[in-house]
Amino acid sequence: MVEIGKNAPDFRLPADNDDTVCIKDFKGMWVALYFYPKDNTSGCTTEALEFSERAADFSAMKAIVLGVSPDSVASHKKFKEKNNLSVKLLSDPAHKVLEAYGAWGIKKMYGKESAGVIRSSVLIDPGGIVRMVWPKAKSSGHAQEVFEAIKKFSHPSP
Repeated sequence: MVEIGKNAPDFRLPADNDDTVCIKDFKGMWVALYFYPKDNTSGCTTEALEFSERAADFSAMKAIVLGVSPDSVASHKKFKEKNNLSVKLLSDPAHKVLEAYGAWGIKKMYGKESAGVIRSSVLIDPGGIVRMVWPKAKSSGHAQEVFEAIKKFSHPSP
């Protein structure tokens, strides 16, 4: 995973709306970057729905949520339409960003090991610095965790 306190790795990926997204496009905003294995699977749908349900809350905190998976832009478009998602989804079929952020690696499922996306998230502050890392995020309840972290960093208690 990336290191807390370090600059977030720069990237350029195609988005679900046919735009190209760079991390530097969001300078001055919080960026909640979450990595998920596959469109239209139960856990990934739960996570995307929860982030979408909190879209207004994130926006009020000057934050954007970006989901990254190896799925194609076309798959992302269908996933967004089917579930009425408001999060921006980025396509990384070559795993370059997934690897740069430590979200691609060996996973064990049902006793078998295989390479794949490790469900994880990174919170990047408005200056482009990594502030929080969730190396093994849960699909349910994670949007709330990320939102609470932004609140904590934005309004630290004395």
